Amino acid sequence: MKILLTGVTGYIGKRLLPVLVAHGHKVVCVVRDRNRLSLPPSIVPLVDVVEADFFQKETLQAIPLDIDAAYYLIHSMSTSEKFMEMEQQCAVNFREAIERTSAKQVIYLSGIVNDAALSYHLSSRKMVEDALQSDKYSLTTLRAGIIVGSGSASFEIMRDLVEKLPIMIAPKWLRTLCQPIGVADVIRFLDASLLNQQTFNRNFDIGGPDILSYKDMLLGYARVRRIKRSIFIVPVMTPKLSSYWLYFITSTSFKLASALVDSMKVEVVCRDNEINQILGITPMSYSQAIERALAVIDDNQIVSSWKDAFSSSNLNFRISDFLSVPSHGCFKDKKSYRVASHEKCVANIWSIGGSKGWYFANWLWLVRGFIDKLFGGVGLRRGRTHSTEIAPGDAIDFWRVLYANKEESRLLLYAEMKLPGEAWLEFKVKGGRLFQVATFRPKGLLGRLYWIMLYPAHIFIFRIMARRIATT
Repeated sequence: MKILLTGVTGYIGKRLLPVLVAHGHKVVCVVRDRNRLSLPPSIVPLVDVVEADFFQKETLQAIPLDIDAAYYLIHSMSTSEKFMEMEQQCAVNFREAIERTSAKQVIYLSGIVNDAALSYHLSSRKMVEDALQSDKYSLTTLRAGIIVGSGSASFEIMRDLVEKLPIMIAPKWLRTLCQPIGVADVIRFLDASLLNQQTFNRNFDIGGPDILSYKDMLLGYARVRRIKRSIFIVPVMTPKLSSYWLYFITSTSFKLASALVDSMKVEVVCRDNEINQILGITPMSYSQAIERALAVIDDNQIVSSWKDAFSSSNLNFRISDFLSVPSHGCFKDKKSYRVASHEKCVANIWSIGGSKGWYFANWLWLVRGFIDKLFGGVGLRRGRTHSTEIAPGDAIDFWRVLYANKEESRLLLYAEMKLPGEAWLEFKVKGGRLFQVATFRPKGLLGRLYWIMLYPAHIFIFRIMARRIATT
């Protein structure tokens, strides 16, 4: 069958794609920017890539008409005032585009919405569900609560909190009940619902067997890790204070922390488990989901991470718009060293950031990350998804990968930290030499003063960093 898949660069879509391909489907991946989509060579012949933006109707003509079904996995954690309006318009444009095709079913992954007072984002998801309804195809909505898996925002935040804080003074929303589900089970539900007529024109809540408070989930993680943690709940934390609490302690961005706090005040418990019987799926327990996530992390096999989504930053742009590093009106710091080994130098480049660090003065990078956090930036806590693999669109600390090609021995990064300008950092190995170029395009006088003030430090740090990458 021919399946249209949206959100393929996102946390769920990136995991669903290989499952659909393994089951023999021809998958059409719809992306806003094909430069962000990195496909394993083994599935490239089985996948078509279409570049379209559901906010721009004129681009949707590229969607093929002969599809059998489609997945709607588009969702943002934006806090824009026009967020709900934008989400609804995106869904309407998607619906109208799919109505022109031969698709029999659309499958939408939403959030559990059985509480009388929904959060801003859960209300938006319900509005999207309503907008996707059509008499031209059957809509199947799977509503999930907290998704537990390596790289998921909820799991990574829990991991940050439990690993870093032996004692937590936490807000009262930690008493809210939810029904978490493992990401592997989410993928199973999405896959098994495909063209299953028993799921047509219906919505289902999907969750694991455990109903827990967020406090129970944190302590449950600690039990799996065999570490002792104590949590004390206080009633004085406002939503804004709670958001700052998450923002400064965990790797989340402030806008994502705000959205999560808003949603975590709402109870999300499944109405029933009818979908389990229909599809013959028995979801794993919460502790099993945690154990599985930790095993994947230990094996360095994380497939996707929320950190690689643009919602983890303060920016939303097309990678292709920044692939050409500017020169006019820019400051540049260029370094070049003869490499001891071409292969070793490339491996060093491909390991940069995260736990490996930046090869010199890591404490200064940490200070810069802390300052960035103070001013509302992403800081260094995102790290990286994989310790040795890099793909366009990945996050590396406070950088975004624009281009990564091992055959060309070239890596290009774009800064997502708070800056009075724009910054690129490029590495390239050619002719037995490493070429490292830092480019800064200032905005106004403040940008120029910023570069002048930090230039001595840049000379010192970038020189030793480049030398160590080239020679170690």
